[in-house]
Amino acid sequence: MVFLNHGSFGACPRVILDEQRKWIERLEREPVLFFRELTGLMRTSREALADYVGAQPEDLVFITNSTFGVNVAAHAFGNILQPGDEILTTDHEYGACDRAWKQYCVSKGVRYVRAEIPFPVPSSEEIAELIWSKVTPRTKVLFLSHITSPTAVRIPVEVLCARAREAGIRTVVDGSHAPGHIPLDLSTLHADIYTANCHKWMCTPKGSAFLWVSPDLQPLIPPLIVSWGNEIPTAGDGAFVDEHEYLGTRDVSPFLSVPFAIEWMRQQQWHDVQRHGRALAQMAMQGLIAINGIEPLCADGQDPQLQMAAVLLPHSTDTDHMKQWLYAEQAIEVVVHRWLGRPILRCSTHAHTTSSDIDRLVNAVQMYQREMPYAGT
Repeated sequence: MVFLNHGSFGACPRVILDEQRKWIERLEREPVLFFRELTGLMRTSREALADYVGAQPEDLVFITNSTFGVNVAAHAFGNILQPGDEILTTDHEYGACDRAWKQYCVSKGVRYVRAEIPFPVPSSEEIAELIWSKVTPRTKVLFLSHITSPTAVRIPVEVLCARAREAGIRTVVDGSHAPGHIPLDLSTLHADIYTANCHKWMCTPKGSAFLWVSPDLQPLIPPLIVSWGNEIPTAGDGAFVDEHEYLGTRDVSPFLSVPFAIEWMRQQQWHDVQRHGRALAQMAMQGLIAINGIEPLCADGQDPQLQMAAVLLPHSTDTDHMKQWLYAEQAIEVVVHRWLGRPILRCSTHAHTTSSDIDRLVNAVQMYQREMPYAGT
């Protein structure tokens, strides 16, 4: 199997899964004692993660995935904003998060405005201007992906967050694809809310993610699930952490495995791993766009800092058939889908990816284009 879809769910190394099993076994040996000690254990994990992403541990909490984090933000702003206010986003956002915002907007009479980012995707500077051109006096929240899921485009969130702060607009960033993939320092990003997965590019167990909220906004962000909060005997890490992190009985082993995963990444010389992935992503893009009918998704080429590459397939491509054919006939797992009317192939590379994997993908796509009469050009 050639696995070129690390971006969807990540892939957890055996050694990190072994660490997770230790936490599960510790819980099952004496559950009451475990939960008595849990506040301190979670604090240790938060401190390690906070140090890794450039944050203070009292400003972030563990959650199961970034969609949950976006729902927390959407729920909070749904209670704060007034009918006629606007939330500005793009038309390249992850579908589940898009749906969360739309649901709250409809229920509260808030407008959900999308800035259109065309194909081929323009430069970073042009993206920033396209988005900002949609700001109006009614814009109260700017919701952006750090790296878009369907199209693997890096949005200039640093520039837009700074601009929004000057304009008094709150910012929510979906950083699902950022930690472990690109440099991340929340202390300099100046977002108001940032949520991201650890289980994608940091290779932690599935169900490990975080929600970070700026201290001034925390009192306005209620938990999505109301539990014991600061009434549990072991509370004491601040109102934000107490209210958001303890949700009753659940599997916390993914969270507690994060410090081990971060240390493992350091031991693996993670900068070298990232450099390897970036080189293969570029190799994939160059090989694919050399095929007749396939075009670069980005006008100025794929961002060289990403371990993801996306290309535009011929208009007539049957994406469902192509994806199934690649998997069933060529043993290749890769994203092939249609977005904004365009067929797209998105390839994700990581430590386990080899140049022969990329060659197999390119050769398979060439074969598909040549042999399938409805592949089109």
